[in-house]
Amino acid sequence: MISEAIRLLKTKKLMLQGLFFFAFFMVIYTMIDGFNLSYQAMTQQYGSYLVATNISLNIAMASLSALLLNLSTAMATLKGKDSKGSNLSFASVLFGILTYGCTPCVIAFFASVGIAFSVIALPLAGLPYKLISLLLIVIGILWTLREIKFGQCKVKYSN
Repeated sequence: MISEAIRLLKTKKLMLQGLFFFAFFMVIYTMIDGFNLSYQAMTQQYGSYLVATNISLNIAMASLSALLLNLSTAMATLKGKDSKGSNLSFASVLFGILTYGCTPCVIAFFASVGIAFSVIALPLAGLPYKLISLLLIVIGILWTLREIKFGQCKVKYSN
């Protein structure tokens, strides 16, 4: 079943969808970085290595998120059901927004529920939290691949 999913990933429709998802997630991850600490300020405070690491992680996360959503689409086409793992790419975006995202928004949100702290104080401009987001996406891909390989089809066959 995985070979069929890979075949579907090579179709024009899913390649265009993947490109759209990649661009969408790149915009989101770049905006989250900018809300946390601009790349110029990050370079001045931590050095250009951290900016290069963040941009590389943004590209990896956007690529993997696009792959995850395309795998979920392929699974829905093949089996008639969506993968639960596809939600983890969106969970990683929400995780990013709530941890190393727009500091004034996050502080206002958490202050409204009684939690007050400064997100800007996170180490290396939130890099550990970006790595956790990447881990969530990888778990989502592995989960989806497992569902494609071992999951049951929606239609039961009888002899």
